[in-house]
Parts: sequence; structure tokens; C-alpha cells
Amino acid sequence: MGGQHTHSDPDEADAHGHQHDHGHAHGSGPGGWLLHTFAHSHAPSEQVDSVLESSDRGIWALKVSLVGLGITAILQVIIVLMSGSTALLADTIHNFGDAATAIPLWIAFALVKRGANRRFTYGYGRAEDLAGVIIVLVIFISAAIAAYESIMKLINPQPVTHLWWVAVAAVIGFLGNEIIAQFRIRVGREIGSAALIADGQHSRVDGFTSLAVLIGVIGVAMGLPILDPIIGLLITLTILFIVKDAGLAVFRRLLDAIEPEILDEIEHASLHVAEVVDVHEVRARWLGHRVYTDLHITVNPRLSVEQAHRIVEQVRASLASHVPSFGGAQIHVCPAADFE
Repeated sequence: MGGQHTHSDPDEADAHGHQHDHGHAHGSGPGGWLLHTFAHSHAPSEQVDSVLESSDRGIWALKVSLVGLGITAILQVIIVLMSGSTALLADTIHNFGDAATAIPLWIAFALVKRGANRRFTYGYGRAEDLAGVIIVLVIFISAAIAAYESIMKLINPQPVTHLWWVAVAAVIGFLGNEIIAQFRIRVGREIGSAALIADGQHSRVDGFTSLAVLIGVIGVAMGLPILDPIIGLLITLTILFIVKDAGLAVFRRLLDAIEPEILDEIEHASLHVAEVVDVHEVRARWLGHRVYTDLHITVNPRLSVEQAHRIVEQVRASLASHVPSFGGAQIHVCPAADFE
């Protein structure tokens, strides 16, 4: 609606200082879990503490998963050197790449902890999107290397030995990745980080590609050694699908895309406040692992500035309790044209 707008200055500044958790699945985007509520305080100091605490927990999760995936990959490397399995090599390379993707995300969480300043007035949340770009590139490079090794094995076949050890390595890869996947996803949901959840889903897919190596072992045991490099190529295709999904998710975030269900929840939560007649011009975007929203609310034009300020606070509190990954809002107050 048109009309004169009044602003609650302390709240407007507070909104810019907040950040929001995002629920990314890195992969194909947030699913149903994104709609459950994360409770957030709307006091500025408590918001900052929440961001620092969630970033610290995210870094801790990355440290643990990095060690776990590193141990898994090293065990697989030893068996690759003993067996000469290309399929296992492709899977091992991908596991190293998966472990390496934790590093840029770690750096992004560390930057978020620095908070906003006079130059970066919205903080460093966008660093998480840049980390996502790096992660996609690392996954693509791992796919290229795996494809090269598999093609070379097709051109110049080499014997695969120690089949039982290769089978053991495949099981180790599955268990190691699945444990790390569950851990990353659980912590990611606790702190509202879509990037960490997507990284966990990536680990889960890695676990299933490890099981695919068993098919190559069976093929060799049956006298069909060509199955080994073929499985290596199939794993490469799996990695490329991950690249596609992750790349699409990152691309959308860079363009400030927002899930329609989050926008619906913002409108619905705002109308929970009885004095709000209408909600319009709602916009929202992810910044790091938090959501910023900008909306207009229509109220009784006879309200005083103090009353309008109170309504803004109530709307913000409603958003904090109903919108997942909420951390702040810029709320414009508009007078109703024909209020009875």
C-alpha cells in the first residue's frame, strides 16, 4: 500500500546487525526440516551470542568430521596401494575431496564470528556462499581425477589383488562416511546451517559409492575385471550429479533466492499480531546461515509512534518464534487508508 511510512529506528538498526541460520541442503535445497522452528532471542546482544555459539559449534563439527574422514581415506589409500583397484582409488579420491571441503566452510564460520563492522555492515555471512563455490569446484575436480584414472585403467588394464582387503576398504568407506554424515546433519540442524547439512548429505552419498566398489570386487572375483574401471566411471557420474545439485543451490543463494515456504511463513507469522491489518512487499534472502527479511505492515493510522513501535516489536517476536533461521527484520509501518 502507499501512504506515509514510519520507522522504528532502533529496531531497523538492530535488524541490520542480525544474521540468520540457513537451512541448505546443499544439495537440492532445504526440505521439510526447514519448516520446523528454531527459537531465537531478538535482543541484539543475545543474537550476537547466538551467532558466535552456532559458528563455534559448526567449527567443532567440522574438526571432528575432518579427522574422521581423514582416517577413513588414509585406511583406503593403504588398501589401494596394495590392491591396485581403480574403483577404490576413485572412491578414495572423492573421500579426500569430501574431507577437504570442510576447510573453506571452517574459514567461513570463523569469519562469521567476527561480526559486522563499519565496512561489512551485514557481517561476513556471504563468506559461506563463497565457501560453497569452492566446495563445488573441489567436488568437480575430484570427479575429473576419478574419471581420468578409470579411463586409463580401461585403456591399460592392471590386475586387482587383495580382493578381500578391497571389500573391507569399501565397508570402511561406507561406515566412516555414514557416521560423519549423521553427525554433520545433526549438528547442522541444531545450529540451522544448510551448508553443514548439505556437506553431511554429501558424505552420505560418498558412503553409498563406497558400497558400489564391492560390485567391482565381485566382478573381478567372477573373472570380469572390466567391472572395476566401469564402477569407477559410475562413481564419477554420481559425483557429477552432486556437483549439479550443489552448484544449483549455491547459484541460487548468490542470486538471493529464497524458498517460497519461508516467505509464506514470514507473512503468516506477521499476521499473528492482532493489530496488523495487512502484510505486503515481503522480501527475504539468505546471508550466511541466517535469513534477512524486509516487509511492510499496515496498521491503524491513529496509533501513536510508541504504539507503532510496540507492534513492530511484537511482529519481530512472532517472526523469531515462527520462522526457521530467523535473526532480524526491517519492518516498515504503513497507515491503513480506510480503517474503521
